[in-house]
Amino acid sequence: MAKLIQEIGFEGVYVSGAVLSADLALPDIGLTTLTEVSARGRQIASVTDLPTLIDADTGFGEPMSAARTVAVLEDSGVAGLHLEDQVNPKRCGHLDGKAVVETAEMVRRLHAAVSARRDPNFVICARTDAAGIEGLPAAIDRARAYADAGADLIFTEALTDIGEFEKFRAAVDIPLLANMTEFGKSELVTADRLREVGYNVVIYPVTTLRLAMYAVEQGLHEINSAGTQSGLLEQMQHRSRLYELLHYAEYNRFDTEIFNFSLDGGQ
Repeated sequence: MAKLIQEIGFEGVYVSGAVLSADLALPDIGLTTLTEVSARGRQIASVTDLPTLIDADTGFGEPMSAARTVAVLEDSGVAGLHLEDQVNPKRCGHLDGKAVVETAEMVRRLHAAVSARRDPNFVICARTDAAGIEGLPAAIDRARAYADAGADLIFTEALTDIGEFEKFRAAVDIPLLANMTEFGKSELVTADRLREVGYNVVIYPVTTLRLAMYAVEQGLHEINSAGTQSGLLEQMQHRSRLYELLHYAEYNRFDTEIFNFSLDGGQ
């Protein structure tokens, strides 16, 4: 997927905690571990030249755990992470029943993360889920405090419409991330419109999973009822296209050159 994202022309890869959880057949309620997240981040960052931003949930524990999270994810090769101000265990940002920690607690979390950063170019993004719990003014106040604590980017979750995105942008003087996830609380706004408003990053966190799972579900029903996949061929990526994405020809060429290698004297 990361190779396809790069080829099509996107500027970065986002690794969603919800998608990683779903890949493990788990709900997005804080059940994944730092080991699982860092392993997936390393796999993705190693196959693309694009910067990779990864969801680090609440930092996997206390502020000291957030510091270790930064160190481990830096070593994995990703370009940045985001930490959120939910309590443990966290919940999907577009579901009801969320709770957030006190601002001071999140500030400590961020101070720990920033202090653990070795690469000054590693992005630490602070996500606030407060808008749907405490209201937009409180989320704005939190964003300002998080910026003062050293966050490079603010991710404000579950704003409802373009008006709220505009209000947040006008009130906060720091780069902002907009989350365009489907079937949630946010109006879907185009990247161009969000850019006009002043947002710096737009993510589509679960879109590729939903596209893939819908196609797979429909295909499995077809195979189960028809007893063959022959009617689905036009809906599939061709074998040759997959080989192209994975650079099969280059690997085969390398293998051939190594196989034909010989030392002077025919040894």
